[in-house]
Amino acid sequence: MPMKKLYDKSKIWFALSWIICYVFGASCTDALSRIVNAEKSITVFFLGIMVAVVVVWMKKNRLFGEFGICKTTIKASKLLFYIPLILIASCNLWFGVTVNYRWHITVFYILSMLFVGLLEEIIFRGFLFKAMAENNLKSAITVSSVTFGIGHFVNLINGSGAEIIPNVCQVVSAVAIGFLFVVLFYKTKSLLPCVITHCILNALSTFAVDITNIQQIVQSAVVSVIAVLYALFLLKKTECHIVEKQVHFTPT
Repeated sequence: MPMKKLYDKSKIWFALSWIICYVFGASCTDALSRIVNAEKSITVFFLGIMVAVVVVWMKKNRLFGEFGICKTTIKASKLLFYIPLILIASCNLWFGVTVNYRWHITVFYILSMLFVGLLEEIIFRGFLFKAMAENNLKSAITVSSVTFGIGHFVNLINGSGAEIIPNVCQVVSAVAIGFLFVVLFYKTKSLLPCVITHCILNALSTFAVDITNIQQIVQSAVVSVIAVLYALFLLKKTECHIVEKQVHFTPT
């Protein structure tokens, strides 16, 4: 298959190809969804296809364990019972809860956000980080974190209506969260905690209330501090290769 050939030839270009396809594809389908006056209606099908393709490809080539779709044997107590992840996942509801869309649009939003969480973790942490870590671990952590954050700048140019201050705050917190997720993946060898946190964080944004720029800055600052401190804790307190046996997870 062409995907396997590209992966075997250059894992980095394989990762970049997925990033480009995802960023521009999601941006274009978002725009098309707005044109037909049904937010995320087209996007959700595009993202669903991407998810199906990547899951089938990983399953066929037995790469679930390689990209962290597996459990970790590290005890939750050594990871502070994932409490920092719970705080980060809930940040979109810190200032209140509301219903922003009609029921069918809400369904489109939630599904698309779940797909986004899964895809971004597999692409940025699984594909890109793993490809770069083979040569330079520090560069892999940095690039995976920064590119994940920079990808959120697309909101400034895709007509989504995002203003500069909220978007910059989103990019800053995304870099911090990206740093945490890549460290968590590196330490535990499992992407599942990252995927679950990311999916919940995204899905709950569907019910977020509009907040002021000051509130946005405070939210971004708190999330960034939690993410960075937790990542530093993981780097200092956990052993790099503590996982000797991985339990593979096969989607049904």
